Amino acid sequence: MNKNSVNRCSWADNKYPEMQLYHDTEWGVPVHQDTKLFEFLVLEGAQAGLSWSTILKKRQDYKRAFNNFDVKRVAEFGIHTIDELLYSPNTNIVRNRLKIQSAITNARAFIKVQHEFGSFDNYIWRFVEGGRTKHNFFKNYQQVPVRSAESDNLSKDLKTKGFSFVGSTICYAMMQAVGLVNDHVTNCFRHKELLEINNK
Repeated sequence: MNKNSVNRCSWADNKYPEMQLYHDTEWGVPVHQDTKLFEFLVLEGAQAGLSWSTILKKRQDYKRAFNNFDVKRVAEFGIHTIDELLYSPNTNIVRNRLKIQSAITNARAFIKVQHEFGSFDNYIWRFVEGGRTKHNFFKNYQQVPVRSAESDNLSKDLKTKGFSFVGSTICYAMMQAVGLVNDHVTNCFRHKELLEINNK
């Protein structure tokens, strides 16, 4: 397939090759690995108030800063590490103390969820019917919501478990990213591909 001639969601048809690659290979693909789920929890929290392209460009920096998203190591970060991430000239992440602290807080809560449910994967996929991707059929991206009943429920439950920076909008963005919902528009080549993946 010539990826330069296919239809994509409007947000991915832009000048940033990282966005197209992310759209074409990751966004909406079901994720069941806890390390990858933790990664998106960190990245979506960092995105709050910013564009996804900003975070995507810093993704490798986040990977280095947060020890390849090793949740156990991040859970052990202390004030010294926070200060290093905030002030080191070698760090190229969003320098926001609340967001960095949130990643650490969420790592600790994440581990508790793993202990309770066996994995974070087991936990989060409970928020879509049958534990399978919810496929939406939007014709244009203006129809795509920023939250849903499922993200409201996820957000509420995460907050009771001690997570922060997990409002419903952030949760919905994460659900889109890790494939709990397929929000590719219907004329996007990825919509059909993901529909077929889920039906196998």
